[in-house]
Amino acid sequence: MFTFEKYMTAGSLEEAFELNRGKRNVVMGGNLWLKMGSKNYSCAIDLSGLGLDKIEETDEGFEIGCMTSLRDIEMHKGLDSAFSGSIREALRHIVGVQFRNTATLGGSLYPRFGFSDVLTIFACLDTTVRLYERGDVPIEEFIEQTPGNDILTGVYIRKDGRRVSYRSHRMSETDFAVLTCAASCLDGKYTAVFGARPQKACIVHPEGNDISGIAEDAVSRVHFGSNMRAGAQYRQEIAGVLLRRALADIQGEE
Repeated sequence: MFTFEKYMTAGSLEEAFELNRGKRNVVMGGNLWLKMGSKNYSCAIDLSGLGLDKIEETDEGFEIGCMTSLRDIEMHKGLDSAFSGSIREALRHIVGVQFRNTATLGGSLYPRFGFSDVLTIFACLDTTVRLYERGDVPIEEFIEQTPGNDILTGVYIRKDGRRVSYRSHRMSETDFAVLTCAASCLDGKYTAVFGARPQKACIVHPEGNDISGIAEDAVSRVHFGSNMRAGAQYRQEIAGVLLRRALADIQGEE
């Protein structure tokens, strides 16, 4: 269990950012991943009073605030319709409904956790990450950045008509994934994302003439590692299986 010496409810993003400059201060988010650690913080910063818990849909895309719960994202009909149910499929395995009712987008995305289903599916879409200091950052660039003292205020996902599918492999339902996989196709060009490798999500743009060829090319571009959940060779084998299934879903929609 983590501890903190002081609790502050931020009155503005500017105030939250200034507070977060302290090396021993932390933005709380939904306070679910934090409580799994044992670190002592000087100040816990609460963003819940800033109205950043909304999903706004336009003809062009979706604006999602950092304090939006994973459950709200999972159940949003617009997101479900625009992206072939892939976001709902990615989120529905995360622990349980009570957990997803509290866990936030910001707390799930900003740390770039290797096991993050959220990072995997968003990396497969045309997603822009909104950061207070750095501004708008494409998610592919965001993944490669080292988490610092900036604040993720939300994301923007553009409706670009891509076809999307999400797959994951778990030893048991609601457990951390052994491997996550998302695939999308736009104008005949494919994107594949592998997460829980066990490293953070990796984006590749494979080529090929058929499902098997595309999957083989994608897997060959990704490094897989070992941990207590699975070995590298096992992950590499199931990566091809998951991606072929995702690609079959996508091509079946044509």
